Amino acid sequence: MTKQKSNVFAIGVMFLLFFMIAFVTNFAGSMGVIVQNQFGASNAMAQLGTLANFIAYACMGIPGGIILKRKGYKFTSLLAAAIGFIGVAIQFASGYAESFAVYVLGAFVAGFSMCLLNLVVNPMLNTLGGGGNRGNQLIQLGGSCNSIGGTIAPIFLGYMIGGQAANASVGDAAPAMITAMAIFALAFLIISLSAIPEPHMETAEQKAARKAGNVAKDPHGPMSFRHFVLGAIAIFFYVGVEVGIPNTANLYMSNLKDVGPAVAGTLVGFYWFLMMCGRLIGGAVGGKVSSKAMLTTVCTIALIFIACLMFIPETVRITIPVVEAHVPVSMVFMFLCGLCTSVMWGAIFNLAAEGLGKYTPVASGIFMTLVCGGGILPFIQGWVADKVGFIGSYWVIVAGLVYMLYYALIGSKNVNKDIEVE
Repeated sequence: MTKQKSNVFAIGVMFLLFFMIAFVTNFAGSMGVIVQNQFGASNAMAQLGTLANFIAYACMGIPGGIILKRKGYKFTSLLAAAIGFIGVAIQFASGYAESFAVYVLGAFVAGFSMCLLNLVVNPMLNTLGGGGNRGNQLIQLGGSCNSIGGTIAPIFLGYMIGGQAANASVGDAAPAMITAMAIFALAFLIISLSAIPEPHMETAEQKAARKAGNVAKDPHGPMSFRHFVLGAIAIFFYVGVEVGIPNTANLYMSNLKDVGPAVAGTLVGFYWFLMMCGRLIGGAVGGKVSSKAMLTTVCTIALIFIACLMFIPETVRITIPVVEAHVPVSMVFMFLCGLCTSVMWGAIFNLAAEGLGKYTPVASGIFMTLVCGGGILPFIQGWVADKVGFIGSYWVIVAGLVYMLYYALIGSKNVNKDIEVE
């Protein structure tokens, strides 16, 4: 009974960390409207904050996996909260310094925090759920908290900017940055007082053997598993798709004079809100529906939605009562995509981590390295948008969805079951 209660509390802490990941990450994405105005950035450069945030994953993923293995979940969580506070503080300072470089530096530092937090929450929830469908279910429920943070960030920032992108400055975002710093400080306090299980932390005997150089070299590792390698690539595409869909739509709508940043931010908020709804649904059915079936279904539907987004003319408009604005119908399919992207992360992680056993912590680090796709793909999409327009840039999203569909149908099969994982 005591163990059950401690697990429930640990799950709650992981859900809080999930919230922080989305709030800070989506805040960086929404800042694109501001940096376009204040610093004169192009569509590609407007995504540079997001790129810096996610490139940090490429730098920190594998070292972070080593930290997680040697120091455990609690230490890694505390380190992430402290680094996150510093990263947002640097972004806060960029408004007063009026420096684009300082803003990008802050986004990069905050990205280290997001990487470490992701390293903690995903394997922890998968482990607490016992892997399989139940592990996927907990990740989906945690993802709902992630979506709450993702929903709040663009709406919050959009209304602080107001109706015109031409008047936007980093100083307008100060209240959101202060809120983010307060969340990090609170999380640090809660985690420091919490008892966090350490299922994958190296033992004293293993530590002594490592220091003495008596550790036998393992001929295998996570990269020995084909389904993990292909899954890590799928995560690269997934995070790029998840971020690229709303970020590009936000820039597109903010530059429509009869829409503006406030309405654009709210509609992007709808996207993250529907991600929350999708994850709640995924959490409810995750114990009964396989990750493979879930991923196949949502990738197929997402491709249909993106086709509607790209080929319905901008002149076809609809009035959305909540925001009282006349917006292109295609943007309705933008936020409907949130229902699809909502469960992709948990399904891919669950499929890729299945059967890895002792290789899970290192695999999680490699996984986080490939999350840099969340910065690289939107940057590429921004570059394509500079060449062919915002709507044409969604072919980048189509390519990512096609690969994920391939992974669900073929690439996710574990063909390396002969490798010892205990």
